[in-house]
Amino acid sequence: MQNNSPASILELPPADEYALAHSRILQELICAEIRDHGGDISFARFMQMALYEPGLGYYSAGAVKIGKSGDFITAPEISPLFSICLARQCAEVLSELEQGVILELGAGTGVMAGDVLKALQALDCLPEIYYILEPSADLRQRQKLLLEQRLPDLLSRVCWLDALPAEPLRAVILANEVLDAMPVRRFRLHSDKIEEMHVAWREQRFHWCQQTADDELEQEIRKITQLSTTDFCEGYTSEINLNLPPWIKSLSDCLQQGLMLFIDYGYSRHEYYHQQRYEGTLLCHYRQRVHSDPFIYVGLQDITASVDFTAVAEAADSIDLKVAGFTTQAYFLMACGLEQIMHEQGDLADLQRLELARQIKILTLPGEMGERFKVIALSRDLHTALSGFSLVDHRRRL
Repeated sequence: MQNNSPASILELPPADEYALAHSRILQELICAEIRDHGGDISFARFMQMALYEPGLGYYSAGAVKIGKSGDFITAPEISPLFSICLARQCAEVLSELEQGVILELGAGTGVMAGDVLKALQALDCLPEIYYILEPSADLRQRQKLLLEQRLPDLLSRVCWLDALPAEPLRAVILANEVLDAMPVRRFRLHSDKIEEMHVAWREQRFHWCQQTADDELEQEIRKITQLSTTDFCEGYTSEINLNLPPWIKSLSDCLQQGLMLFIDYGYSRHEYYHQQRYEGTLLCHYRQRVHSDPFIYVGLQDITASVDFTAVAEAADSIDLKVAGFTTQAYFLMACGLEQIMHEQGDLADLQRLELARQIKILTLPGEMGERFKVIALSRDLHTALSGFSLVDHRRRL
């Protein structure tokens, strides 16, 4: 997915009247928030409302979001081979944990949960419980229906949560394309100043406006610019997720022993804040189209930002989690036996084998998902060698 120039509504597939009415209600709610805050709000607040406002936000409403009929397709939707590889890595860790469980954050359609459980059953390494933390009532219902249809015998092992467990777990925590949907703050470098990009409403449309960065944002961006070798141009714009460290801390608090695996698109910090990315990494997804305007079809499109994996590693280091591996999705899948799994599929018709080969290309080729998506592992009190990082481990790049 490339960062395209801003799109107009005319360039995107049209939304029906019901969807537009839904979008207008959310738009009015955001406008009220802007008025209540003196004429503008931070982009992080706008993104939070656009994605997660109860009953109205993109992830809180009922439209189909994931898959061919939705706005984007994730790796588990592309091929079950992705989840089978992931299950192999989970099995290594579960074999060390006593009464180990899996906790998946934001399980999408439930396809990954189903395929991971099926693969673990074949490996005779099922978790005691497969927890799913899913804030979207609509997605939770879709997950239940899918698992009832595909794995009725394993449904008793699945437990949906409204919040992180209060008691620490021996667990594998999985998050596929979760970090990119966390609200971010946008900033711009102007002369020697750091400005925060806010959102205002005028002329019947949302617009960017600038405010002086507060002390927290100023301090964090100064750290980045002072340590970077990048020659930041005038007007350089990017994003930062200041909620990432406390979020990692909340996960750490519920992990007694085990592993966190985050799969997402992003970069190490020196690649993220690079002069070539002078407009940032913000992307929107609508009906399989990718563009960079978050202000159109509010509540009907996904809004994402690439992940700063160095920030993930720093957050782990600060709370005594070990960064146990960092690599590309392609290397991770191959190290988990992707080629072997392909050969184990048995006698397939030529068209089926060609389809599997197509899926593998999407998952692993540099021009597809192979290099843009990364996998980072954070562990606690774990002695198991992680096969997923045995081919190539890029921790030194963080």
